[in-house]
Amino acid sequence: MPETVPVLIMGYLQEIAAKGRMANPFFVLMGIDVISFGGGETVLSMTVRPEMHNGAGWLQGGIYTALADEAMALALTTLLDEGEHIATISETTQYFKGVRDGTVRATGRVVRKGHAVAFAEGAIIGADGTVLARTTASFAVMGQKS
Repeated sequence: MPETVPVLIMGYLQEIAAKGRMANPFFVLMGIDVISFGGGETVLSMTVRPEMHNGAGWLQGGIYTALADEAMALALTTLLDEGEHIATISETTQYFKGVRDGTVRATGRVVRKGHAVAFAEGAIIGADGTVLARTTASFAVMGQKS
């Protein structure tokens, strides 16, 4: 049986609860761990590796945004009705501080979920608790996949 069948049967949230990072290929690639999720909120964790650095030796900025996007999307997924799915419409990240190593956390929180559009905010937080970046995003909320 293909690996995608359990996701369709169990649903993504159940798959995340059962398998953690193994339920999401991007989580596997990036080494992202799911710390908590539910009620429109999520916490993810990721260890910064040298291959994630930009040319100046800092965590590449797109990784901040991608990690925040995953946290916000998972937070929103916890509020979806059966048959709904989402896609990111727009996203803005403000960068405050760089990081070279250690573990970072990503938080995601749904600000508002409407019938067609949802809004969320995320943050990337360093090991010492410093907010490294903040991201806001809007997501399309769509009905049953065809």
